[in-house]
Amino acid sequence: MSFRFPLATTSWGTEEIDAMHRVIDSGMYTMGPNVKACEKAFAQAMGSRSCVMVNSGSSANLLMIAALFYTKDPLLKLKAGDEIIVPAVSWSTTYYPLHQYGLKLKFVDIDLETLNLDHSALERALTDRTRAILAVNLLGNPNDFNKIQQLIAGRDILLLEDNCESMGARFQGRMAGTFGLMGTYSSFFSHHISTMEGGFVVTDNEELDQILRCLRAHGWTRDLPKSNLVCGDKGEDPFEESYRFVLPGYNFRPLEMEGALGIEQIRRLPSIVAERRKNAALFQAKMESHPDLMIQRETGESSWFGFSLVIRPGRALTRKALVKRLNELGFECRPIVAGNFAKNEVVKFFNAEVASPLRNAEHIDQFGLFIGNHHFPIAEAFEQLGRV
Repeated sequence: MSFRFPLATTSWGTEEIDAMHRVIDSGMYTMGPNVKACEKAFAQAMGSRSCVMVNSGSSANLLMIAALFYTKDPLLKLKAGDEIIVPAVSWSTTYYPLHQYGLKLKFVDIDLETLNLDHSALERALTDRTRAILAVNLLGNPNDFNKIQQLIAGRDILLLEDNCESMGARFQGRMAGTFGLMGTYSSFFSHHISTMEGGFVVTDNEELDQILRCLRAHGWTRDLPKSNLVCGDKGEDPFEESYRFVLPGYNFRPLEMEGALGIEQIRRLPSIVAERRKNAALFQAKMESHPDLMIQRETGESSWFGFSLVIRPGRALTRKALVKRLNELGFECRPIVAGNFAKNEVVKFFNAEVASPLRNAEHIDQFGLFIGNHHFPIAEAFEQLGRV
């Protein structure tokens, strides 16, 4: 089915096409100078000390968790069995790396309005066993990091961010994704910027940056500086040193084409977010007083990945009827991320617990959906929404 108002559209122009042709003409396709330049540009755009580009946001999450198992800093190091608090509504690859590294997941409910961590539920879930919080900024909306930092102040609890849906969002003037020890981003086609597939990890921690680079490419030393915090000093013989493996890594390297695309897309990011926020202002004006539907309450400055529509508790409207009506009006729509992830069959493989009843996550699961936002004006879409 072809939709008048799809979930996602391309943000590429002639600059991105030209960038791909330059890579093709160069004959160098694997990770190289374009990726390096993209990392530098992204770190600068986010206000972070360093950035490591990878082949997807999912890989970024896995790399972020893996790095904490190989740090030498005892205050940061994770071990199997450590308890990590996660919101019950997110994408699958928020959770999988935690399971894959033997961590215990503790699912916490979300706030029905912001769709991010419910602060009361989070506070009740915190115990002496809590080692980290993986905060997810959902649909472009940053968490209230002041509140989270207040809850964990003085406690040995790490803060990490899955910011894959919220590139360009800000909280009190600071970029989402930079409040935690590390933050992840996605540049998949449907996200704020697109490098086809792709992702980023940012951090201000030098050792973690080097561990990420080592793990990204086979766990070898090739991408580390001569003197580094992973293996100390590298050998003098490049023939031997180039094939020295020190960590059990992956192949998460992005392509040069993805790096070249990223350079152009990062230049567009401010205008992309600005246009999405203009659309959001029209959406809020049209829908904030709807008798049957709730919309996401903005925290800070959302980059508005999409527009959520949640049936208010107690209303007779069903999601099936809402989807049918939206489709008739030309809207492509989908569930809010993965709904209440704790109810999925895959969780039987996890070491996991539910901290308290997930009432809001379950409501989102049964009565929520979202429609697309874009980097260009879509006033006509909001006129149609007025007919819902």
